[in-house]
Amino acid sequence: MSIINETSAPCSKCGQQHKVVIYRSINISENPEFKERTKDGSIFLWECPHCGQVNLARYETLYHDPAGKLMVWLLPEGDLPESQMQSITMHTKAMGGYVLRRVNDTGSLMEKVLIHDAGLDDAVIEMCKYVTKLEMAAKMPEQDADFMSSAFHFYRIEGEGDSRLITFSYPHKGQMMGVNIGWNVYQDCSGILERNPQARPGEGFIRVDSSWIDSIIR
Repeated sequence: MSIINETSAPCSKCGQQHKVVIYRSINISENPEFKERTKDGSIFLWECPHCGQVNLARYETLYHDPAGKLMVWLLPEGDLPESQMQSITMHTKAMGGYVLRRVNDTGSLMEKVLIHDAGLDDAVIEMCKYVTKLEMAAKMPEQDADFMSSAFHFYRIEGEGDSRLITFSYPHKGQMMGVNIGWNVYQDCSGILERNPQARPGEGFIRVDSSWIDSIIR
């Protein structure tokens, strides 16, 4: 079930305290309208009634898509007790077929939902990001030394069949840039993980991100 609470938070601009609605659990079978609000991030935004500043609310929440068998746990401040995670992991394992993920920021939660709704595998997407960064760095040696650590995010997929294009966005010198990869790159990266099943994410609420891909590449 969706769990909706109120808390008090200061405006980042004027400092005044206001009541803010927070969503401790987001169940889109009960509240389907919350899916789009999660994907565009608006569910985490609130406007100050005093000065009009739009603020980001940082809080823990569990996103649950029962039909799509997806759970993403947003934990901005760290981890939950292992016993609690194991309890929910065992419960979802009994229901079968669930993808369980853990993220530390709202942007990563948005991305996980976007990837899942596009019918893509987030582990393969992380492999695609890594490969794409390597190719871009090789073609453009003038890239900054920290280019490989820049945050690539899944933006969208367009087209049909083998002509599909996947778009990643990333920050570069104060601007948001985009890069497209062909469907063949996704297929190649999927094949790498199929041939190396030990590299696949394990059971439970796993973080599948750039740190995860670094751990299996190096």
